Amino acid sequence: RAVDGFSRILLEDHAKQLDAEGKRLLDVVRSNTRQMGQLIDDLLSFSRIGRQEMARSSVDMELLAKAAFDDQLAADERVSFTVGELPHADVDPSLMRQVWTNLTSNALKFTRPKAGRVIEIAGRTEPGRVVYSVKDNGVGFDMAYSNKLFGVFQRLHSSHEFEGTGVGLALVQRIVHRHGGEVWAEGKVGEGATFSFSLPRPGGSS
Repeated sequence: RAVDGFSRILLEDHAKQLDAEGKRLLDVVRSNTRQMGQLIDDLLSFSRIGRQEMARSSVDMELLAKAAFDDQLAADERVSFTVGELPHADVDPSLMRQVWTNLTSNALKFTRPKAGRVIEIAGRTEPGRVVYSVKDNGVGFDMAYSNKLFGVFQRLHSSHEFEGTGVGLALVQRIVHRHGGEVWAEGKVGEGATFSFSLPRPGGSS
């Protein structure tokens, strides 16, 4: 942040002493320092989640998913967004809000190159667990590399194509695992992806 701040001062207060190349290089410095700052913040969040005490309560997952999506959607974005009936879950609301935020942000990001963007959230009840999914019609991914999706720093697309630090899905997995659930993904290049996670049934019911 200090590097970014001093670079900004140079651009704002000493611009007349810099030629076009000097200004471009400082812009590159600022861009990279901001990216590093975001990465550090994400890693700190990743570390804290492993230690944070959980306060579980019965949560309306439908409302939580809709709120998380609305927070991510830019005013000028046009997306067909639907949420099916989602089973309630016994979870930590703030941690589960982060799961929905990261998954919907992911879907929004990877559908941006597509016309007629579609994002669908669904849920179902199975023996011993509830399952939720976020499906999109975005750029998708090759299933041969699906094992990399939830690793820290693992990316299937370059940062030049899509922004991000490669920590968001790792956070999703860590939070879901702390709740006793599982995370998985399915996709096809050019046709979209579906990210799903399961949680134990409320009250341990079958």
